[in-house]
Amino acid sequence: MRAAIFRKGEIVVDTMAEPKPGAGQVLVKPLACGICGTDLHARLHAPKMVEMSQFVPWRKAMDLSRDVVFGHEYCAEILEFGPGCKGTLGKGSRVVSVPRLIVDGRIEGIGYSNDNIGAYAERMLLSEQLLLPVPDHVSNELASLTEPLSIGIHAVNKARLSGDEVPLVIGCGPIGLAVIAALKGRGLGPIIASDYSPKRRELAIRLGADVVVDPAATSPFKTWEQHATLSPDEIARLPTSIVPSAPLKPSVIFECVGVPGLIQSIFEQAPQNARVVIVGVCMETDQQKPMFAIFKELSVQYVVGCTPDEFAQSLELIASGKVDAGAMITGTVGLDEVAGAFSDLASPNRHTKIVVQPWR
Repeated sequence: MRAAIFRKGEIVVDTMAEPKPGAGQVLVKPLACGICGTDLHARLHAPKMVEMSQFVPWRKAMDLSRDVVFGHEYCAEILEFGPGCKGTLGKGSRVVSVPRLIVDGRIEGIGYSNDNIGAYAERMLLSEQLLLPVPDHVSNELASLTEPLSIGIHAVNKARLSGDEVPLVIGCGPIGLAVIAALKGRGLGPIIASDYSPKRRELAIRLGADVVVDPAATSPFKTWEQHATLSPDEIARLPTSIVPSAPLKPSVIFECVGVPGLIQSIFEQAPQNARVVIVGVCMETDQQKPMFAIFKELSVQYVVGCTPDEFAQSLELIASGKVDAGAMITGTVGLDEVAGAFSDLASPNRHTKIVVQPWR
C-alpha cells in the first residue's frame, strides 16, 4: 500500500506492507485525515518529542531510524475484522475513533509510532471497541474534525467554568478555533479571540467568537476588560479583599499557540485571579517568571488530548450543525501532496486545516 511516510526528517511517499488486524482490531481504509499542528511540530522537532516521551509511561518513543506514518484526525471505512471482533458495525461502515490502538490489552498511540501507523496511508488498524459510527449526513472531511474539536471540548471542560467568566482565546489556529467552538457549544460568552491573521480572525467569528482582536493593533487584554465590566450591583456584592484589583468578571485565558515566551506574556498581562489554560503545544524550552503568577494568584492548567466521552460529544456537536466546523477546512490533498501541504500550512493567511484524502 502507499503512504506518506516521515523518514529522516522529511515526508516522502512510498509503499509499505499492509497491516494485519490482531485481536479486537479492524482493518480500515482512511477516507479523510486532517493535518494537525502537532504533526508539523513533530516533523521539525522529532528528536525533542522522542526525548520527552521517556517521561510519559504509556507512550512508546518513536525510533527515528525507522519509518513513521503520521495522521490521527481521521474518518475511515471498515474493510476487515480481526479475531474476536463482534462486527457490530459492518464492513463498509464509516467510523471515527480516538487515536489509540489496543494491542494485547495495552493502550498505544496512533500516528507517532513505528508500529501503529496513522491515516496518511491507504490502510491502517483501529480498535473495534473504540469505534464510533459516522452519521450518514456528515461528510468524511467533517468527520475527520472530530479529534481536533474534541481537544477544544477537553480544554473547556478542564477550565471548570461556572458560566460567569469572560473567556479570552489567544491564537485562532485549529486548536484555538476548536476552543471557540466548544465555548460556543456551551453557550458561554462573550468570547474574545486574538490572532494576527485576518483570515483566522474571520474564521473565529464563524466558529462563534463575539469579538476578535488584532494584537498588533490592540491589546486583547484591554479589549477583554471592556467586556468584563461588572454592574454597580455586582461590584457591591464583591467580597472584601486586601489585594487591590479591578472590579471585573472572572477571566479564563486559553493559550492556543505554543511558542516560547507566550506564557510569560500572559502572566504579565493577565488580571488578578485569572485562570490560564495551556492548550498550545510548545516543543521548545520555555521560561516563565513565577513571581508574576504568584502575586496575581493565577491558576495554570495544562491540557492534552480528550476522553472518549468528549470525543463522542465532539462528533455529536459536528453532526448537529451547532458549529460551523467545516469552516476550518481550507484545502484537501492526496498522498503525493502531503509534503507540500506541510509547507503551505506555515502561512496562516492561506490555510488553517488541510485534509488528506489518501485514496486520491
